[in-house]
Amino acid sequence: MMGLIVKLIVCPLTVFLASVIFPNVNYTVFYQPIIVGFILAISAHMMEVVLLKEGRFWISTIVDFIAAALIVYVVSLFQDATVTVLGAILTGILLTITELVQHQWLIRSGRNQKT
Repeated sequence: MMGLIVKLIVCPLTVFLASVIFPNVNYTVFYQPIIVGFILAISAHMMEVVLLKEGRFWISTIVDFIAAALIVYVVSLFQDATVTVLGAILTGILLTITELVQHQWLIRSGRNQKT
């Protein structure tokens, strides 16, 4: 549960940061990156529950990157936003960096274990 709470904070902030630093990620209204971030957080948490195990660190991280880039691109199509494929990939890389830290924390703390 703690992983979901962290993701609900980190993902929208990361998408907002990507819209600030990358010229090919442009959201026209302030709540658009928040919506994209919430969708990413929920989907990343579900993938984490299924995939994140002791020996699957890199598999989970790679799947997170692919899913993040696709979600950013597809969800942005349904909003009045301009996100190019390169912008979605760069945002996916930024999100994957945050996921690396979160995955290491979850594995080391044992919070990825199902009870």
